[in-house]
Amino acid sequence: MRITIAHKKSKAQAIQSVDKAVEEAFRALATGPITIGDQQKSWLGPVMTFSLTAKMGMLRNPIRGTVEVTDQDVTIDADLGILGRLFPEEKFRTAVESRVRGLLA
Repeated sequence: MRITIAHKKSKAQAIQSVDKAVEEAFRALATGPITIGDQQKSWLGPVMTFSLTAKMGMLRNPIRGTVEVTDQDVTIDADLGILGRLFPEEKFRTAVESRVRGLLA
């Protein structure tokens, strides 16, 4: 899943907003039968690498990706693993995009 969102903040402000948005997006994934664990994120300059494990019953699904912040936009690349096949990718896309847009506004 790839999402690109334009912003009008400074790069430093956008990085700070993205950091918060990713935390919120992790929490938002934990709905219904899905729980989230093993959350990790790290920044190297303007690029965040993240990973987590979504659990649903006996199923454990790793989710990993990157977020790159430029002067004009934020690009999120995420591999949803099997969750992307079990649930509509658009549901995840909409949830993540709305949280990031809200914090970048």
